Amino acid sequence: MAGRVCYHCKQWIEEGETHDCWTTTETALTADLSEDLRDAWERLRETAVEFGDQRIYASHNSIMFSRRSCYFFVRPKKSFLEVCVFLGRALKAPLVRRVDRSSKSKFVHFLRITHRDEVESPITDWLREAYQLSDVLAQAPKPQARKRSPKAKSSSGKTGRTRNVATAKGRTTGGTGRRTSKRR
Repeated sequence: MAGRVCYHCKQWIEEGETHDCWTTTETALTADLSEDLRDAWERLRETAVEFGDQRIYASHNSIMFSRRSCYFFVRPKKSFLEVCVFLGRALKAPLVRRVDRSSKSKFVHFLRITHRDEVESPITDWLREAYQLSDVLAQAPKPQARKRSPKAKSSSGKTGRTRNVATAKGRTTGGTGRRTSKRR
C-alpha cells in the first residue's frame, strides 16, 4: 500500500490519512513517565503556576511555560526531565549541564531532573528569576535600528551597469576586472 514515513515522528502514514505530529498535549507527553518523573513533573508545574499569570502548552516534544515569550520549557525523556530555563546571565552550578546564548539578552540553561526532591532551591529560584526576567524584557524599550545610507552611484551616474575599460597595455576589461579581449 502507498504511504510515507513522517520526517518528524518517523511514523508510517497511509496514503490519504491525515497526520499532524506537531499537535500534542501535556497528557500525551507525560503519559509514559515513571512514578518518580511524574511526581517531579507535577511539582515543577505546580511551582510554575504559583508564579502568576502565564500560558502553559505542549508543542511537539516539549511543554512550554510562557508569558509574552517562553521563560522555560520541559522535555520529558524516558529517564529524566530536561528543563531548559532562560535567564539574563550564565550560571555556573553543578546542576546546570550546559549553557548556550539564546539571544542578545538571554542564556538558556539545561538541567536534568530525575526526582521530585530536586525541584527545590536553587532550581525554583532560577525558574522564578526567569519568570520575572520575561516581564522585564517585555517592558524594556526596543533599540532603534540604525539607518542605512543610500547606495553610492557609479561615476557615470548609472547604477548596476558595467562598462569596458581600456588598460595600459591596450586590453579591455568588462567591469569585473577580468581580461576579456586583446586589442591589436
